[in-house]
Amino acid sequence: MLFYPSAIDLSTTTLRYVVKVIRAHLKRIGSPWRRLAPHQQALLVLAHLRNGDTYARLAAGFGIGVATAFRYVRETTELLAASAPTLTSALWQLAWSHHNYAILDGTVIRIAANKPYYSGKHRYHGINLQGLTDPYGRLLWISDGLPGATNDTTAARHHGIPGLADQAGILLLADAGYHHITEDVLTPYKGRTHLPQHYLQANTEHSRIRCRGERGFATLKNWAILHRARCSTHRVTTLTKAILTLEQTR
Repeated sequence: MLFYPSAIDLSTTTLRYVVKVIRAHLKRIGSPWRRLAPHQQALLVLAHLRNGDTYARLAAGFGIGVATAFRYVRETTELLAASAPTLTSALWQLAWSHHNYAILDGTVIRIAANKPYYSGKHRYHGINLQGLTDPYGRLLWISDGLPGATNDTTAARHHGIPGLADQAGILLLADAGYHHITEDVLTPYKGRTHLPQHYLQANTEHSRIRCRGERGFATLKNWAILHRARCSTHRVTTLTKAILTLEQTR
């Protein structure tokens, strides 16, 4: 077997945060000793999430068993996911920061699954995730996963996004996939031809603002583990929420 040095394009701030989370957990459960120190366990988890390294590669590199690598990754990602903001807290964070709108968007994380998870729009099986970004494109919240066959409007209603945004006094900007979901969700005018000039201008301005929301999911997809998730459908939610927590600590 060959070994080679590698790198993770994350800052030491992210590493220190994960180490802090692991140490607090070990102290809480009274675990005095493990095969890997908290610093090494944090590196293992970040290599899995950021670089997409498999459990077998991680186990060989860190000198532990595959089952141990799996257990460390699962434990740490669940701890990180538990710290991810809820929809209510994300909306009120916007309200307290004197922003009166957020950008609503959805994405489908590719997985290997059966028919209910097939997305006709993307033409592959996946998990539908809804997300909110602030006016600067920073991802504030990510939803639980739904089967990829679920369209964005149905998913947004399922998570109660429009109602909670209305309670917080936050307007939502979204693409045409959310057309007519509610009056508090601003979508572009439909139709590319025969639209009045002021409608076309409104669509241009809407697109100029809404495109910042693409940055949120772009940063999420920089984590290689989400390029094609090889895990259960339920684990995708845990992984994305863990990554959201890490992104907000950078």
